[in-house]
Amino acid sequence: MKKKIGITIISFTESGSLVNAALKKRFQKEGIPCEGYSTQRFAEKSPGLEPLPKNIREWIGEFWGKRGFIFIGASGIAVRYIAPWVRDKFTDSPVVVMDEKEQFVIPLLSGHAGGAVELARQLAAWTGAVPVITTATDVQEKFAVDVFAGKNGMCITDRGLAKAISAAVLEGKKIGFYSSLPISGKMPEELEQCQDIKELKKYSYGIAVTLRDAPATGPVHGTPLTRTPCQEIPGILRLYAEPGIVVGLGCRRGTKREQLESGLALVLEQNHIHTRQIEAFASIELKKDEEGILALAEAYEVPFYVFSAEELKTIETVSSHSAFVEQTTGVDNVCERAAVFACQEGALIQPKICADGCTYALVARRRSLSF
Repeated sequence: MKKKIGITIISFTESGSLVNAALKKRFQKEGIPCEGYSTQRFAEKSPGLEPLPKNIREWIGEFWGKRGFIFIGASGIAVRYIAPWVRDKFTDSPVVVMDEKEQFVIPLLSGHAGGAVELARQLAAWTGAVPVITTATDVQEKFAVDVFAGKNGMCITDRGLAKAISAAVLEGKKIGFYSSLPISGKMPEELEQCQDIKELKKYSYGIAVTLRDAPATGPVHGTPLTRTPCQEIPGILRLYAEPGIVVGLGCRRGTKREQLESGLALVLEQNHIHTRQIEAFASIELKKDEEGILALAEAYEVPFYVFSAEELKTIETVSSHSAFVEQTTGVDNVCERAAVFACQEGALIQPKICADGCTYALVARRRSLSF
């Protein structure tokens, strides 16, 4: 699923600040991190709001691409404040503007890729405002590949190709669609389902969805990459299903992050896994303070789960056993048991393997798509 980013709400008037405070409470109730800011005068009158900094533009720049922004007020004000930071819809923050009477809500920037359209519709549902949507595929009620990817937590590998596919959809062209994962919901009429990646050759443009794929460039670590069939077909957009990979880890005390990351890169490459597909790291409770693993999890921005030896022993079958590891930790195979325990509904795709002096195991969460 798409990661929930934090929201910053900005208002400038007394009426707008009342709306600001109410929306902040609603977001927080939904479990979405939210902060509300207004001018010093109105922030003091509205509980829960913070005063805006003196240099609002620079302040916004510090959080650009990391948070979503909602402006309660005129769209021109929002444009002037965000203008220095606007670069690319795939990296820009989602920006939404709402008037202080809650009559209209406008997704101003990063509508699909950033989720501003979805955010505007959510605000409309909460307040009764009219969502003013101007994106072509939304207006024409057509399939949008960036919306589909975001909804299903997938990575778009070629932004230019994604734009070309949207243009082709608006021109009435059929898009080939292949997925190695189960699909629920009615397939949009703009797509034609293919049973094999090679069938995509029949179309000017196609979409291929898979759980695993080879990295886009290489060679890496001296090993030439294996090219997948759709990479050889022009006009085919590959969508990675992410997140979905739980990495079980085992290492000696004091192992550095760099060593862990080096071994992980080898294992991911061998399994054709992209780093963006990693959902979590897992290990035994003894490793809860292991600085190298903690640093690795922080760098990848994913959680690190630890489990007791008793919990890991409940995993009945593992690929290998180590008397030394069992004597040290209480279980015979840390990485594999930890990965499986952390994602018991998943499938073990890489049993315990040693790389650069550390051990790894990979479990893929069983995924399905929906339109």
